[in-house]
Amino acid sequence: MSSSTLAPLDSWPQAARSRITGVLTDIDDTLTTDGAITADALAAMDDLKAAGLHVIAITGRPVGWSEPFALAWPIDAIVAENGAVALRRNAAGGLDRLYQQDAATRAANYARMQQVLAHIEASIAGARRATDSAGRETDIAIDHSEFTQLSEAQIDKVVLAMRHEGMHATVSSIHVNGWYGEHNKFEGARWIVRELLARALDAERDHWVYVGDSTNDALMFQAFANSVGVANVARFVPHLSHLPRYVTQGERGAGFAEVARAVLAARAQPEFSVK
Repeated sequence: MSSSTLAPLDSWPQAARSRITGVLTDIDDTLTTDGAITADALAAMDDLKAAGLHVIAITGRPVGWSEPFALAWPIDAIVAENGAVALRRNAAGGLDRLYQQDAATRAANYARMQQVLAHIEASIAGARRATDSAGRETDIAIDHSEFTQLSEAQIDKVVLAMRHEGMHATVSSIHVNGWYGEHNKFEGARWIVRELLARALDAERDHWVYVGDSTNDALMFQAFANSVGVANVARFVPHLSHLPRYVTQGERGAGFAEVARAVLAARAQPEFSVK
């Protein structure tokens, strides 16, 4: 299936857009462009928050890497490491870390994962741990497109090696992530909505939009009727088990800004009401 089969963002019904009260988003190559947040994406988050919407990022990046962004961006929270750990601001202006696994489980899993990581680096040619690995607590990551380039065959070998060790494995736009536990981006979304808002996400999915760009977003594309791929999702369409409902014209941060404008424009219509 090609990206041309995806519906353009401007076909997203105004009625559906007008009901949106929260935005869930990937970070790498969705909010960021060439590894950095762009002015248009940052302004889009600010505009969404100013309009009273919730904005939550859900990423495969490590919790340590995510901390400065959780403090600096106009955002409710960042759920890191594919749903395992979250960062939210506290009353003192700092950050609280929330975990889905208890400390003993995290410690045992961490030791096992370091053995798997060392084995992958030793046994698969070209495989190198991601440069952000020092900040990871609940998963491991092999770089395939950030600073190291791996072929599809090499990526497949890494995924199979992780799964052979009983790990969950997924591929983002830059890394192959592996972990122990039943969390994932969607379970992380459910969890953080309960923790932050004391609400059940399943009861209000049509009030949220998810924005992403790669194969580790497939579960979210499946879960949300309002799901959008930024234009660079085209690279991953052949590998996606579930496609986004809509696609932007712009890539990366520019695409995220398109989504924000579409939501805010619908809410600004005179007939806007949440039903």
